[in-house]
Amino acid sequence: MQFELLTDWEFEQPIERVWAALHDVTSWPRWWPSVKRVELLQVGDAYGVGAKHRLLWLTALPYSLSFVTTALRVESPHLLEARAEGDLQGRGVWTLRRTERGTAVRYDWRVDVTETWMRVLAPLLRPVFTWNHNVVMERGRRGLLREFERRGSTE
Repeated sequence: MQFELLTDWEFEQPIERVWAALHDVTSWPRWWPSVKRVELLQVGDAYGVGAKHRLLWLTALPYSLSFVTTALRVESPHLLEARAEGDLQGRGVWTLRRTERGTAVRYDWRVDVTETWMRVLAPLLRPVFTWNHNVVMERGRRGLLREFERRGSTE
């Protein structure tokens, strides 16, 4: 069962600063409370295409998720697309655009669950899984806001 999940964030920060935080996947555990561990498995090309990371996520529900992402497209500072394989399988696309106030971010996450229990329960628990995703993403938004505040507005 595929999940199509959209998340929108806005920051009063320059696009380059937001891009740097999202592109540096290994820094996510520092500011994103749901990301417990990131392991760099393979360095990508000069832009990051081909980079592979293993991520361990602690969700809002009593389970964790582990998957490997592979960067497929990197168009700095506007687009980052990655494939996920593991407990979730699919693609995620970060899209950033400049606004009058800073930067708008959209995350388009289209994934299938692979764990048997999740596949069996997905039709019934779709609203719960969607809520869980939204909580995890809100933790990320708030964490990134705190990271920007901690580092100062002009860094």
